[in-house]
Amino acid sequence: MTFSAADNRYESMPYRRVGRSGLKLPAISLGLWHNFGDDKPFEVQRAILRRAFDLGVTHFDLANNYGPPYGAAETNFGRHFKDDFRPYRDELIISSKAGYDMWPGPYGNFGSRKYLLASLDQSLARMGLDYVDIFYSHRPDPETPMEETMGALDQAVRSGRALYAGISSYTPEQTLEAGRILKELGTPLLIHQPSYSMLNRWTENGTPNLYEALDQVGAGSIAFSPLAQGMLTDRYLKGVPSDSRAAQDKSLDEGMITDENLDRIRGLNRIAEGRGQSLAQMAIAWILREQGKGSSVTSALVGASSVRQLEDTVSASSNLDFTAEELHAIDEFAVESDINLWKQK
Repeated sequence: MTFSAADNRYESMPYRRVGRSGLKLPAISLGLWHNFGDDKPFEVQRAILRRAFDLGVTHFDLANNYGPPYGAAETNFGRHFKDDFRPYRDELIISSKAGYDMWPGPYGNFGSRKYLLASLDQSLARMGLDYVDIFYSHRPDPETPMEETMGALDQAVRSGRALYAGISSYTPEQTLEAGRILKELGTPLLIHQPSYSMLNRWTENGTPNLYEALDQVGAGSIAFSPLAQGMLTDRYLKGVPSDSRAAQDKSLDEGMITDENLDRIRGLNRIAEGRGQSLAQMAIAWILREQGKGSSVTSALVGASSVRQLEDTVSASSNLDFTAEELHAIDEFAVESDINLWKQK
């Protein structure tokens, strides 16, 4: 059936300005890290994407090696775009990234100009796009000069292959340096994509912390893994289900499901119940809470394996307010839990 987007798609989703740019993102964005490779039925993918857009989710986030296999998520998204979303291209924010392993040899990884720009060209071809809205350096490269990596992002924007430049998993100090270089090149840093959740609070630490660094350079942030790879859901309240990510070793090590973390998850779940939310909904709302000047997240990047899960998650945007008492109670359980898989070694 031909897709026709809902007329009321912009009526309930909040949109937030990205740093000091002119761009706004939905409070909740959809990530295609999982569930859009060749291991997921195409019709299920289609239903999730259509429903997301109807709910006001205008931002779809990808990376070159999302799958399985590598590249499959972008290829599949390209089919969905052609079939359903091409008429709505100017209503969409589509992002991609490069920085992790993609193809064999010395030119298919990390942050060289060679890799980043070749990867971007491949991503555009897979998705059938003329440009992406945001192109990210997916992670810092300890061997490539920052000037080269940021220069590649600048070239991507100047060539018209991307509208904005972003970074992911950079430390506050690296973020300041990246922002400085990009500003000198004339392509401001738009956004940082860090991992961040109630059990992974590294972005709040340091002087400056990541949000303070982003405020200095005028960039926004979009938090990935806000549900701690699925830990901040009701799936682990009674242990590790056999069909869970932890049991299948999919981006969540079963060793992370410790007794201490389970106690924290259960404590947070009790608070969520008192708010009339699921644990996942509260975890998303907490990510999006006001933290003070220079310390607020622009958008929460979520995944979804079904339309029902998507709807449950997106509904978190209808209750983003916390009392001081709730935040104090949450802080008792929302502590660093050593689950940051993307921490620089």
